Amino acid sequence: MSSWVSNLTQRLGSKEFRSYLMSTHFWGPVANWGIPLSAIADFSASPEKISGKMTGALTLYSMLFMRFAWMVQPRNYLLFACHATNEAAQLVQLYRFVDYNGGIGKVLQNTVKSIKEPAK
Repeated sequence: MSSWVSNLTQRLGSKEFRSYLMSTHFWGPVANWGIPLSAIADFSASPEKISGKMTGALTLYSMLFMRFAWMVQPRNYLLFACHATNEAAQLVQLYRFVDYNGGIGKVLQNTVKSIKEPAK
C-alpha cells in the first residue's frame, strides 16, 4: 500500500503533471463540466421548460466532441468523459421533452409545421 501511495505522490509532484494542470487540455474540460452538471440538475425540473431544439443541438455537439476528444493526440479522456456524461444527460432530457409533448410523432409533426410556416 505504501508503495502505491509513494508512486502516486511522485506522479502528482512531477513536472509533467504540473504542466498538464496548467494546460487547456485540463482546464477546457473542467470548465465544460458545467453543461452536463446543469442538465443533470434539471432532471427534477418540469419538462415544460425543456427546449427541444437546444437539447437536440447539445446532443449533436457532445457527440461530435466525444469523437474529437478520442481522435486528438494525446487523447483527452477528461473531455471525453465530460461529453459522454453530457450526451447521456441530454438524451434523458430529450426523452422527457418528447414524452411531455405527446410522443415522437407529435413532436415531428409540430416541427414540420413550424418549418413550413413563414417567420413572423
